[in-house]
Amino acid sequence: MLKTKRQLRHKKVRKNIRGTQERPRLAVFKSAQHIYAQIIDDVKGVTIAAESDLKLDKGTKTEKAIMVGENLAKKAIKAKVAKVVFDRGGFKYHGRIVALATGARKGGLEF
Repeated sequence: MLKTKRQLRHKKVRKNIRGTQERPRLAVFKSAQHIYAQIIDDVKGVTIAAESDLKLDKGTKTEKAIMVGENLAKKAIKAKVAKVVFDRGGFKYHGRIVALATGARKGGLEF
């Protein structure tokens, strides 16, 4: 099966990053139009909180990414999660990925 460079990078990163109950993993996926983020406890295999920009109508893609990060942080704090491990999903830490991380930090999450 042919894999993209991003998928190969993500596989390498995932060898070292694991989400625990105390510090779950904040996983990010972006497509050409949308961005998705979820907080995952890899030990239990459970998604604690998830957010995407599918329901957001106003703003640029970067502004939407910031809002997704802030909304995800609110959901995580409700679920009593304050610290996470950031998993950029093989994407460069640039643009919308940075914007989502900034929004999550602004919302109260600590990486």
